[in-house]
Amino acid sequence: MASSRLQRELKKKKPFDSPEQEANLNILRTNDQLENRLGKLFREYGLTASQYNVLRIIRGEEKPLPSLEIAGRMVQVVPAITGLIDRLEKQALVIRKRCSKDRRVVYIEITDKALDILKQMDDPLAELHRSLIGHLTRKELKELSRLLEKARQSAEYNGVKQS
Repeated sequence: MASSRLQRELKKKKPFDSPEQEANLNILRTNDQLENRLGKLFREYGLTASQYNVLRIIRGEEKPLPSLEIAGRMVQVVPAITGLIDRLEKQALVIRKRCSKDRRVVYIEITDKALDILKQMDDPLAELHRSLIGHLTRKELKELSRLLEKARQSAEYNGVKQS
């Protein structure tokens, strides 16, 4: 049987133990390559992927959000949302505001500086998305998303979800 592309990339002599193992390793390898390319772009603007994600969430909502709400909307689970927001605050990209009704709730507001950075990033990020997977047809992209959502649903059901 012919070896798969992943098997050749990893210089794996024997076939994978199962199609599930090969699919999982393909997801991990693809994720690593996408994260590397996206991370490089974020670094050009002085951000990490997680910092960008926080700013994207607040900008999209168009109003300050409680930090726990932001944490629940993150693409990747961040165990220390407080530390992440600390770093954004030090860069003057967000402002913390305590809720007057419940002092335990902290709202995070995006600054004009952060909005300017995100605006500068919008076109380069859209272009990067296109360069990474724009060679797939619209139908293939929808199918890829459907399959990834289905795989993630199984992971969440089996206790892998970390929220």
